[in-house]
Amino acid sequence: MLVAILLLYRDTAIAMVGIWSRSDTFAHAFLVPPISLWLIWRQRARLATLTPRAEPWVLLPLVAVVALWLLAELVVVNAAQQFAFVGLVVLVVPAMLGFEVALAILFPLLFLFFAVPFGEFMLLPMMNWTADFVVLALRATGVPVYREGLQFVIPTGHWSVIDECSGVRYLIASFMVGTLFAYLNYTSYKRRAVFMLVSLLVPIFANWMRAYIIVMMGHLSGNRLAVGIDHILYGWVFFGVVIFIMFMIGARWSQPFEVTSEASHQESGSSWPESSEARRLATCTLGGLVIALLPALMLWSLERSERATAPAQVDLPAALSSGWDAVEPAGPNWSPQWSNPSSKVQRTYAGPSGKVGVYLAYYRSQSPDRKLVSTQNGLVGINDREWTQRSTAPRTVKVGERVATLATAEITGPALPGSSRRRHLAVWQSYWIDGRFIAGDAAAKVAGALSRLQGRGDDGAVLVLSAAGDTAEASDAALAAFAAANLEQLQVILRRARDAR
Repeated sequence: MLVAILLLYRDTAIAMVGIWSRSDTFAHAFLVPPISLWLIWRQRARLATLTPRAEPWVLLPLVAVVALWLLAELVVVNAAQQFAFVGLVVLVVPAMLGFEVALAILFPLLFLFFAVPFGEFMLLPMMNWTADFVVLALRATGVPVYREGLQFVIPTGHWSVIDECSGVRYLIASFMVGTLFAYLNYTSYKRRAVFMLVSLLVPIFANWMRAYIIVMMGHLSGNRLAVGIDHILYGWVFFGVVIFIMFMIGARWSQPFEVTSEASHQESGSSWPESSEARRLATCTLGGLVIALLPALMLWSLERSERATAPAQVDLPAALSSGWDAVEPAGPNWSPQWSNPSSKVQRTYAGPSGKVGVYLAYYRSQSPDRKLVSTQNGLVGINDREWTQRSTAPRTVKVGERVATLATAEITGPALPGSSRRRHLAVWQSYWIDGRFIAGDAAAKVAGALSRLQGRGDDGAVLVLSAAGDTAEASDAALAAFAAANLEQLQVILRRARDAR
């Protein structure tokens, strides 16, 4: 049954390994399967005394897990797919060998979940926390700071919090190693839980201190130290020292449990009974194979019905409604960051209320490398050192008989020529899925899944409107006038692109 799951869900497993190999944040996951196998091997004497007993009712949670995998596949949520895949592997043990065996190796089984490349959603929040702490610490130590978003300026230079500064990779690696340390060194569940919590909190605070120390080293040395590659190197050295100290302190309260030797057991567990137990095993095996196969068949059927006969193509006309005509862009050099769309178009329109930029990115046949809703997509790139984003209140606009909600944001860019005043853009953004505009990543994911389940395909798009008026009020007025006059026509353009399959 395990072999069948690995074969049926091999694409998910291959995607996981691909992320391990190309991302430093998750490179530690290569160690997870061998560590789990080693931990199981340590329990071999105990396992030898147990009697395997298939548990057919475990097929019920197996159904829930494969349903989660299918739903995650429909909306292209990699982490949920991968958690479901590991969950299937873990559930095979109690289904085929029983709960007594599963409990004996419960930690090694649960440890496999560390193989899932998960946690990148914390990137932006942790970057903001790091920036908050560094600015607060600099001011507390007498260094004047001007901050805007993830960028800040001190008298000796300009600094920016990028993804390497977030501390996510430190946090994930520390939690994995800390969990293993707690299991191997403590028998008390309370001590294990406390140390696991410490292994979560220490790297966060250590990362804040690392960032502050690096900025101070650069400041005090006139930017001769802690810049370039030294920035990253010093960070890892500092983190390594902190984690080493954490483990040294944790070892003082160590309670290592004894691994029972094989010699202490005179009898081994009994073999599979020949009658009722054999039937239970056959039921579990056959039922598990059917359950594992069904999502793959459903997905194959959906993909076959969605197969497009023509490539996606979206375009914007030279003129829209109410006197909005395409003009040459003369505004700031900014563009939304949606990666690998099937088709993309960007134009600037001038109308009675000012100029509005329109960006459309259209997606069809979505995959892990091409998806509409992703943490990698957004109005501003994570490592963008020129533009910063601040979300504002959402807006509603009537589109035909419906009301569409658009997410809004203020984007700040480089300084204007000959002025200390920075560029400001008002931006409205919405997803278009299954013939309607939707604000919010979660709502867009749900709408995409329902569209696929109802046989209407996975086509979707993102619409971004931007305006750079003299004031925020002028920008909002231009966007409101443009949206009221043209959202319905833009929807017609998107439907035409969807129907030309």
